[in-house]
Amino acid sequence: MAYEQIKYEVEDQILTITLNRPDKLNTYTYAMQSELISAFDRADEDDTIRAIIVTGAGRAFCAGSDLSEGSKTFDQAARADRKTAPQLPNGDVEWSHEAVRDGGGRLTLRIFKSLKPVIAAVNGPAVGIGLTMQLAMDIRIAADNARFGFVFSRRGIVPEACSSWFLPRIVGIAQALEWTYSGRVFQASEALAGRLISRVVPPDELLATARELAREIAVNAAPVSIALTRQMMWRMLGADDPMEAHKIDSRAMYFRGAAADVREGVTAFLEKRPAVFTDRVSEDMPPYFPWWQERDYK
Repeated sequence: MAYEQIKYEVEDQILTITLNRPDKLNTYTYAMQSELISAFDRADEDDTIRAIIVTGAGRAFCAGSDLSEGSKTFDQAARADRKTAPQLPNGDVEWSHEAVRDGGGRLTLRIFKSLKPVIAAVNGPAVGIGLTMQLAMDIRIAADNARFGFVFSRRGIVPEACSSWFLPRIVGIAQALEWTYSGRVFQASEALAGRLISRVVPPDELLATARELAREIAVNAAPVSIALTRQMMWRMLGADDPMEAHKIDSRAMYFRGAAADVREGVTAFLEKRPAVFTDRVSEDMPPYFPWWQERDYK
């Protein structure tokens, strides 16, 4: 599949997705959104891909939404390229209509459902959707010249892309509110101190660092185990009792305990050799997966 605003490159079982509008600081468009969602769909269907890295071309990761429409940028009704929601008989907007849905949220919900681990390699400025899209990724590594900003309050809008769910879970409510209230742009060192990112490295070491981590996962971890672990960890953030985790842990341990991967993993450990895992995400997920009921937008 050909893409115009991203690059899709697979090497050594690692998919690198590069936001590719460098002359526009990789600002976000509907076309980029569609291509990113397609890329994550494609990656989930490809058993050869064991990990995903997302980065930006040029000197930015993503400088937020494309503002070329000026003051109309976020006004659906004022843009010829956007659909608007119908009105109900009482004159109110039909808030459950698909046209109301936030585009960034469509992307982060897709990343949230990924069956592959996702690493953000933040190579430069990441503001607005350029930052909130990262919150559904698992690990964020930044170059020391990267900058971050939840700038929504300074544009008169609100944090989007489901960030009101993701951000407090990652950094805590007080830090989330400080950054989103102020809307200021801050340095990578502050992002690290606030636990938004896990590591800061020199710019020329960024992709190598991300690839080293991705490769460690790709070479050593069972893909089905990773797919289950990713969903277990993320979805248990919203559970109301540890019993919910116990239910899923128990089912996963019971199912995986009889799997070929587990026999191989234990045997390889005892024989002091690398394991060769053969179970596939496309074919060997447990019959109870997914254990949650997908939510509708309504």
